[in-house]
Amino acid sequence: MNSVWTIAKKELNSFFNSLIAYILLIAFLGISGFFTWLFGSDIFLIGQATLQPFFSIAYFTLFFFIPALTMRMFAEEKRSGTLELLLTKPVSDWDVVLGKFLAALLLIIVALALTLPYYLTVWAIGPIDQGAVWCGYFGLILMSMVYIAIGLFTSSITNNQIVAFLLALFIGVFLLIIFNVLASNFTGITGQLLNYFSMSSHFDSISRGVIDSRDILYFLSITFFGLVLAEASLSKRNIVD
Repeated sequence: MNSVWTIAKKELNSFFNSLIAYILLIAFLGISGFFTWLFGSDIFLIGQATLQPFFSIAYFTLFFFIPALTMRMFAEEKRSGTLELLLTKPVSDWDVVLGKFLAALLLIIVALALTLPYYLTVWAIGPIDQGAVWCGYFGLILMSMVYIAIGLFTSSITNNQIVAFLLALFIGVFLLIIFNVLASNFTGITGQLLNYFSMSSHFDSISRGVIDSRDILYFLSITFFGLVLAEASLSKRNIVD
């Protein structure tokens, strides 16, 4: 566990030293704040104390930001040769994967924590469903875990950051949109199966304040699967080397 935390701290430092963290935080807060308060289906247009506009925009904003964050985590190190140097140290492949996963997740949690003034402001406007708010944040964290795991996997199989970014988006589109569209066109077991693979249905359920073990299992399972694939990619590279 010490190795995981050491790697996580190294990654966090690299985020802030390269300005990636600042750019992500400013862009995330700017975009989410604009659409939450000023444009489209904003809070004032809806006319009720709710954070659903924020959760809706954050849902799509993180879809782009997290692949941009993770695309360099393995690809850049493979291109520069620092990954081989890291793997020669007394750390396992799992330590490396989990350390990078933890670093990215902590940065996303910081970004979400910085939006708490939105919650306090809406709460001051009128009565707000506290359960739906905290479940919405919980759903965003679970969704971010999935995106991070996918991003780490795609970054682990290429040394090109742009390819890693596009691959992560491609996989994310299936989870975010395509499975949901297909599910609406099928009935019976097929429709239910496609609906289960749709991230939208699980996130919508949690953001409404409903905590279902099936939804949590969905997010944790895909996260674990993505991390396993990333670790397997590193292990395969070691065997080949």
